[in-house]
Amino acid sequence: MMTSSPSSRRAPRPEVLAAVAACVTVVLWASAFVSIRSAGAAYSPGALALGRMLAGFVTLGAICLVRREGLPPRSAWRGIAISGVLWFGVYMVVLNWGEQQVDAGTAALLVNVGPILIALLGTRLLGDPMPPRLLAGMAVSFAGAVTVGLSMSGGDGTSVLGVALCLLAAASWAAGVVAQKPALGRASALQATTFGCLIGAVTCLPFAGQLVGDMADAPLSATLNMIYLGVFPTALAFTTWAYALARTTASRMGATTYAVPALVVLMSWLALGEVPGLLTLAGGGLCLAGVAASRSRARTRAEVTGSAAAEEGAPPQPRSEKAGGSA
Repeated sequence: MMTSSPSSRRAPRPEVLAAVAACVTVVLWASAFVSIRSAGAAYSPGALALGRMLAGFVTLGAICLVRREGLPPRSAWRGIAISGVLWFGVYMVVLNWGEQQVDAGTAALLVNVGPILIALLGTRLLGDPMPPRLLAGMAVSFAGAVTVGLSMSGGDGTSVLGVALCLLAAASWAAGVVAQKPALGRASALQATTFGCLIGAVTCLPFAGQLVGDMADAPLSATLNMIYLGVFPTALAFTTWAYALARTTASRMGATTYAVPALVVLMSWLALGEVPGLLTLAGGGLCLAGVAASRSRARTRAEVTGSAAAEEGAPPQPRSEKAGGSA
């Protein structure tokens, strides 16, 4: 009887690796909200965005040199440049600014319009499919985000400017994601993230003077949090995001980010001692349930036939390795 050797075992399927990469992204992006609280108290919005992008680019640039990645192909630069300006640059600044104008719950609520915009733009510009499961999952997750936002809203810190900034952040994020998707068909995830980060840093250069001044007065903890934001939620998480985005649709990846509010609630509970109320916990549960629904897929006809045959005692029909949709 022959036994399979370790070398003959199947490698993890691309959709499994993409799902793992998406999980890494949402966990690190959720942790960013906790770090921004510390860094944002000592750094102005533009300075914090610039410092974060510089830390991210230095980290990614070093990795590119070690791996000898080289420059992205010319055909990828348009998407990288647009995403770099809108997502790595404008989004970071206006989100930091908006969170200073409104309470955390309102900011989270408004920014979570982003995945809906990603789905709409992805369908219109990229031809992304919108299966009923994805639509239903996004609706459930958005309801959860609204619940979390309302439960966290203080009701006394909202301004028209803050609302406009948070909505601008959501629109910039959505446009940046949709622009990045075609570029990932030509450039690697590491290339797209590294040079997107560089373009974002260049976009934030007008705040260089503020960064130098804030750094001179900021406590060490705030500066370390800014560096953390650049290395992990930016360099690592944006790379894992790009890896996953290259292997699925923009709409499905956008829906995945609805797990962030639930994780923020959990991390704030563990790291900051902020005990969530029942309404907040219920909203977080809805967010996770919606993400699970949006990332699931309907069973194929071959799977249904095989399952029925197994129940009747008949051997299932062989299924091609290419069957099945993206994660």
